[in-house]
Amino acid sequence: MHVHILGICGTFMGSLAVLARQLGHTVTGSDHGVYPPMSTQLEAQGISLMDGYDPANLDPAPDLVLIGNAMSRGNPEVEAVLNRGIDYMSGPEWLAREVLRKRWVLAVAGTHGKTTTTSMLLWILEQAGFDPGYLVGGVPQDFPVSARLGSSDFFVIEADEYDSAFFDKRSKFVHYRPRTLILNNLEYDHADIFASVEDIERQFHHLVRTVPSNGLIVRPVLDSHLDRALAMGCWSSVQDTSVGSECATASDWRAELLAEDGSHFMVVHHEQPVATVRWSQTGLHNVRNALAAIAAARHVGVTPDHAVAALCRFSGVKRRMELLAEVGGIRVYDDFAHHPTAIATTLEGLRNKVGDETIIALIEPRSNTMQQGVHQQALLPSSAAADRVVWANLGNLDWLSTLIENDRQNSGGPGRHRLETSVESLIERVLDEIPRPCHIVIMSNGGFGGIHQKLIAALERSFSGQ
Repeated sequence: MHVHILGICGTFMGSLAVLARQLGHTVTGSDHGVYPPMSTQLEAQGISLMDGYDPANLDPAPDLVLIGNAMSRGNPEVEAVLNRGIDYMSGPEWLAREVLRKRWVLAVAGTHGKTTTTSMLLWILEQAGFDPGYLVGGVPQDFPVSARLGSSDFFVIEADEYDSAFFDKRSKFVHYRPRTLILNNLEYDHADIFASVEDIERQFHHLVRTVPSNGLIVRPVLDSHLDRALAMGCWSSVQDTSVGSECATASDWRAELLAEDGSHFMVVHHEQPVATVRWSQTGLHNVRNALAAIAAARHVGVTPDHAVAALCRFSGVKRRMELLAEVGGIRVYDDFAHHPTAIATTLEGLRNKVGDETIIALIEPRSNTMQQGVHQQALLPSSAAADRVVWANLGNLDWLSTLIENDRQNSGGPGRHRLETSVESLIERVLDEIPRPCHIVIMSNGGFGGIHQKLIAALERSFSGQ
């Protein structure tokens, strides 16, 4: 079968392309500005890519077109698919029919930490010899590609609440029908498709309705939005997780910190210590991610001690506090932060690790929700763990300019926050009186104008060999 994919360079649709190729299909695809790393991954799999959307890309007509959720009516290829009567469906529907059917699906949902927790769970099962299939919405450091079929009955998937396609407004994860489900957290996000957090709670409830009664749901003990989603109806076993003494009653799984930065902690199950994690990850968010992965892995037969042994060898995920370079005592990290909570937890984790050393955060509000200014009142407080913050206003957001100006006036001077409208001026700002040692965290869920390599090159010109 010839499968053609619209929006093939997106992380989800690109992963579907890999799975379709592994199923033996001929796979082609188109996207606007075919770009790496997904383009190189796909080409290595023998998948033909077309730059731009053109009805000619559908000649000869494919047997099936998978339409990504970034596509809308008016797109030339979408219109050609409809006008010519070519068979089409959404990516999540195809995945459910062709890959997930009759498999034990382990899904990870939540506003934050989906990619990292999915990668942790996948790594645990891999190290236990399960050879699971998987689809991750990022690039796990421990695996060569973002998706594979695997040889076992188990399939680990990052379960996104975003909609499926222009003709299917259900959340992607409603298609997956997991037997093991991690609910990491729930906050308001995706303001372009959800009018309120209650709308998202409803979608999470729809996901919960698909978990069988002999399935398992793993969730943090303190999350009022998850409380409301589950209160709409839950027919499965639920296990909760907590850290330290944050919960007055005993939770099923608890972490006792042995290092403030989260790099060393004890795993406690039903108030009995079971294993100790000492690993390269930091931050309370990653401790929570790990607890959830350990609990989910136990549901399919991996004991906590084996799960912990695997996590101690876990390499992490690209763009999640990924160390890019160290130049003259200055360390540069790349982080995907897409929400104030993600910014705060990431910077707090780094602060606990580096103590009094200087942290400079370079932040581009890029997600649809951030650009609309939905979270603007939480943005400046979210970066409190950084010594200096430079905000990139590359899209000339009026509310962001006003926010920084108001902060300057309230501070009676420049304050901790600066605003720059170009990558070049931002780099100049960073290099001005930069201390050493220093930690620079680049935070964006996009390309940020290529700042990563530009900044590293500027640092090398200024400090290399010193």
